[in-house]
Amino acid sequence: MPEIICTNVYQFPELSDAAKEKARSWYRELGPHDDWWDAVYDDFERVCEILGIRLKTTPVRLMGGGTRAKPCIWFSGFCSQGDGACFEGYWSHANGAAVRIRDYAPTDATLHGIADRLQAIQRRNFYQLAAEISHRGRYDHEYTMSVDVTRDSPTWQLPTDDAEEVVTEALRDLARWLYSQLEAEYDHLTSDEAIEEGIIVNEYTFTEGGRRFG
Repeated sequence: MPEIICTNVYQFPELSDAAKEKARSWYRELGPHDDWWDAVYDDFERVCEILGIRLKTTPVRLMGGGTRAKPCIWFSGFCSQGDGACFEGYWSHANGAAVRIRDYAPTDATLHGIADRLQAIQRRNFYQLAAEISHRGRYDHEYTMSVDVTRDSPTWQLPTDDAEEVVTEALRDLARWLYSQLEAEYDHLTSDEAIEEGIIVNEYTFTEGGRRFG
């Protein structure tokens, strides 16, 4: 014969501290929602546009049968050796990038420095430099990016001796910046405060010991 078992269940604020920690651990294991990085990617695409970087794209199939263009941005993280972020695209001179990036991100010294370095190397090469950024290998970090720097000179002048190194390091620093933004967003989404907010908003209930129930 079937039995009816009655169990008391509790909202998160009603739990003891130990039970709350168990409830947080359960929710944290679910991980952040799908595509949690979208806002960071959107910000990065805007930064790239300002700096004169046109990201490459790849087609992604949609559930309805169509496709959409997905920017070539990749990352892995956040606690293993070799973690990082990288991207593919084309870079060329962007008028006013150093000023525009300060308008867009007035307190971000890292982006200001990247824009200044790219502008300075362009100036030394009469604003004729361009670069293709490609991804190599199976890992996703700044050193998997290869940067091919060229100069579109009407008199066939070669890039200055320091051009490739300066451009490569600036673009790798941009990949490092992207990774730091992704890591900060992930840390926020998995913080106790964000976890508790998600539990409460979804009205999950738990046993007295903090085990998910219902």
